[in-house]
Amino acid sequence: MAARSAGGDGRSGRAAAAPSRRAAAGGGRKAGRAAGSTRRVGRAEPSGPDPTSGAAAQPGAGAWSGLEELHIRGLGVIEDAVLPLGPGLTAVTGETGAGKTMVVTGLLLLFGGRADAARVRTGAAQASVDGRVVVGDDSAVAARVRSAGGELDGGELDGDELDGDDRDADHSTGGGGDRDDRDDRGTGASRPGGRTAALSLRRVVNAGGRSRAFVGGAGAPVAVLGELAERLVAVHGQSDQLRLVRPAAQRAALDRYAGVDVEPYARAFAAWREADARLRERTGRAAELRREADLLAHGVAEIDAIAPEPGEGEELTRLAARLGHADALTTAARTAHDALLGDLDDSGGGDVAQLLAAAARALTQQQGDDAELDALAMRLTDLSALAADLGAELGAYADSLDTDPARLDQIETRRAALAGLVRKYCDEPEPSIDGVLRWAAAARERLAEIDVSDEAVDALRQRVADTAREAAEHAAAVSARRRAAASRLGEAVTAELDGLAMADARVRVDVRTRPAGAGTAVLTVLTADGEVEAGASADGVDDVELLLQPHPGAPELPIARGASGGELSRVMLALEVCLIEGTDGTGSAGAPGRVPPEAAGTSVPTLVFDEVDAGVGGRAAVEVGRRLARLARDRQVLVVTHLAQVAAFADRQVVVDKPQGGATNAGAVTASDVHVVAGDDRVAELARMLAGSDTATAREHAAELLADAARLR
Repeated sequence: MAARSAGGDGRSGRAAAAPSRRAAAGGGRKAGRAAGSTRRVGRAEPSGPDPTSGAAAQPGAGAWSGLEELHIRGLGVIEDAVLPLGPGLTAVTGETGAGKTMVVTGLLLLFGGRADAARVRTGAAQASVDGRVVVGDDSAVAARVRSAGGELDGGELDGDELDGDDRDADHSTGGGGDRDDRDDRGTGASRPGGRTAALSLRRVVNAGGRSRAFVGGAGAPVAVLGELAERLVAVHGQSDQLRLVRPAAQRAALDRYAGVDVEPYARAFAAWREADARLRERTGRAAELRREADLLAHGVAEIDAIAPEPGEGEELTRLAARLGHADALTTAARTAHDALLGDLDDSGGGDVAQLLAAAARALTQQQGDDAELDALAMRLTDLSALAADLGAELGAYADSLDTDPARLDQIETRRAALAGLVRKYCDEPEPSIDGVLRWAAAARERLAEIDVSDEAVDALRQRVADTAREAAEHAAAVSARRRAAASRLGEAVTAELDGLAMADARVRVDVRTRPAGAGTAVLTVLTADGEVEAGASADGVDDVELLLQPHPGAPELPIARGASGGELSRVMLALEVCLIEGTDGTGSAGAPGRVPPEAAGTSVPTLVFDEVDAGVGGRAAVEVGRRLARLARDRQVLVVTHLAQVAAFADRQVVVDKPQGGATNAGAVTASDVHVVAGDDRVAELARMLAGSDTATAREHAAELLADAARLR
């Protein structure tokens, strides 16, 4: 599939192809461009105030962090496509079935999503997704990449293939200079005035389902891509509507808005439950634990009485073998000694050392007469000295041998005692004294755990009380933050819905203390109504529920039961706007009110919305586009949409097309085409989205949409 730019040759704004500066680990590849005829468009920057370009509200040029380019190959209907991205709002459009959702699928795959062999294009050996991300050179993302063995620079994407292909695609689009980005070390953004760098990410899935990941040019576990995704991108799709109806998701949304950190409470809760479980064990199984403690104490005492040393068994085995053969060893050593140096009681001579010395003297008498003989004399002198040294060492060895039978008996008795310990207390595959010592250490730890003395039980009861008090204090603090933020969040979402053609709707965030018995434990918590027994779990003691009143006089109902599909889409978008912008209900348009910085929502530099406008239209669709454009003022936003009213607000529009009539060749697999549209081509695409065909009336309506979007954003 070719990727082209409307009205251009497909390479506008791109640097000329350059060989890759780094071959990824594994070797066997050639640097250079990938083979093939794919045409690539440059990073599609808005080109001016022309409303057809969507550039009316371009965020600060050159001062951003986000996804710069996405290259998809062999994924579904996409054969080979390069998506040029950039700051602001990018809309991905196309007819149903053209493959625009594959863009989101590719993103999910790139950032650690589940590999599915069924997504590999029919006839292709593999699917691959390459991404180029601009990040802060001193950000947490950069640190994680380097810890995984990767590098950040302005170089090319690694062209490594799963099957060892020798291709290397160049994706250089610049970057790596000084940029005035957002100060957020927790994301990929850089500090103000800090340097940015280009990060290359790659994911490959072959037709058999085997997957590989590359981070900064180096092979890495897929989990690393997932870690980076948490700091780089947030994807919102129609499935998020289903998640939004879950109580846990609603509670998480409120916590995100309120800036609630549940972790301190969760740690205190876990410590309380652990202490309580230990107390229950000791008091409920006291007799059983006493029997266990008696057995362990007996074993530890028996081991301590013998007091084995690490490695002692092997050393005693060696000593026993030496003492058992002491007489024979002594005889052998003395016989060798006497042969070399002679019997100390025999002065008759004739030993090896004396004979060698005599031979050496005979040769040295002719020293200097012949070089060859001089060399032999030197060797003979060395041999004589060696014989003398060996004889002396043999004599010392013979004298050191202990031939006392009593000593051997002591060693054998000790060995028997150690062997008894090994039989009783070591059940390892290779029994040893070291295994006995490990058993003793574990037994001592267990004895400390199951101490059922009155003192130990009292101490544990105090531990339970202390940890319960700490957990209750943290739970009360979390609840207070939630209750304080609940009304603000409800008002903020309601204000957003006013602009989404739900002016009469009202959203309220209900926070209730969970009744005792509804959680995993009962915790006494101080609330505004006094001390109450609440059902506690790892997330706190609150039940959080979003209630929707569609119009005045209607009952408040949980959004799971009270919202249609279109209403649920708008509630989700309104909630996301509030979470990301941190609006506190004082206004939804213009300059919104702000909660404290720590209460702001998502801080990732890239947001992706996959047809979140499903079920809406008309003025509501315009407001959806307007809010997406507002989100894109200080971050990158990518939206997959079928609504012209939404696409009109984009800074750039990317169209995914299937060729007319399907595959171009008989028996060939249909391949979609991806291209950026601007000017008349964009008007034509919006006209198609509005009317299904390119007519003069539809074009006029499309042009009006673009003009209105430029005015409203």
